[in-house]
Amino acid sequence: MTGPYRAAIRTSLTGPDSIKILERELRPLKDGEVRIRVHAAGLNFPDLLMTQGKYQFRPDPPFVPGLEAAGEVIEVASDVQDVKVGDRVMAGGKGGAIAEQWIVQQSAVSPLPPALSFSEGACWQTAASTAWHALVERGHLQAYETILVLGASGGVGMAAVKMAKHIGATVIGTGSNEEKLQAIHEAGADHLLDPSDPDLASSIKEMTDDKGADVVFDPVGGELALTATRAIAWNGRYLIVGFASGVIPSFPANHALIKTYSLIGVRAGESPRRDPELAKRQSAALRQLAAQGAMRPHISHRFALTDAAEALAVLERREAIGRVVVEMATNC
Repeated sequence: MTGPYRAAIRTSLTGPDSIKILERELRPLKDGEVRIRVHAAGLNFPDLLMTQGKYQFRPDPPFVPGLEAAGEVIEVASDVQDVKVGDRVMAGGKGGAIAEQWIVQQSAVSPLPPALSFSEGACWQTAASTAWHALVERGHLQAYETILVLGASGGVGMAAVKMAKHIGATVIGTGSNEEKLQAIHEAGADHLLDPSDPDLASSIKEMTDDKGADVVFDPVGGELALTATRAIAWNGRYLIVGFASGVIPSFPANHALIKTYSLIGVRAGESPRRDPELAKRQSAALRQLAAQGAMRPHISHRFALTDAAEALAVLERREAIGRVVVEMATNC
């Protein structure tokens, strides 16, 4: 297979014109690889950080951002057995998704469930795996418990709301305006709060009969994190998912001691790579959830490939509710 394809390429880490739509030449597949015709690529906050050189994985320019996509398999390496040409799939990787074609390892490919469109499938895996890994594997959330989801209108936050409701828990979600709060409510949250409310901690305690939240899911960080610890229950679990605010909080150790809550780091991608048994559990659980259409993403913005820079800018301006997707074709 030969010929060029178009991709959104980050040519440098500075400057307003550093993302350009350029043609790239196809390369031959290596052992274990699959070539996908991308129908849609889902954008995540780490994509934005990567283009700014602020993510833990820092590729040197030029590179193609994008951690997940959905599309159709158009070529497989000779040793690939479990994926075939014509399969409708979802895929994930460390970059390269915002392009008309994407080469990934066969292990990074999973079937696109009939319950999801290409655009939904492109937005599903990263958020869903983070929510499942955080709430089930790390947080052990139970149906009788209450969870506080910070940044609940974001892609990962909304997936956490839906996963928590799938488990059967009571959900308190935060959102910064009426439109975001409405979306969080439609996702299933039982209680809604404005994160800027000076009485946030008191409101959470009031909602929980002064007990506090059993679990806090925090992809935001910053000052809001410290506010949330004041509303955490005795023996609560604080799930550290990320720092979308750009500020890494410093948790007071004496406070964690006094309230006996646990600070738990969440690495939904790295943890399965280090633990094969966990990888099997996570993969099986996600396949089942995807087949059920659980955590179906809310997509607030859709862009063509030529507008990929603006799609990333929407993330930077915090305008997204749920997910942003770049679609390579119509009817995704």
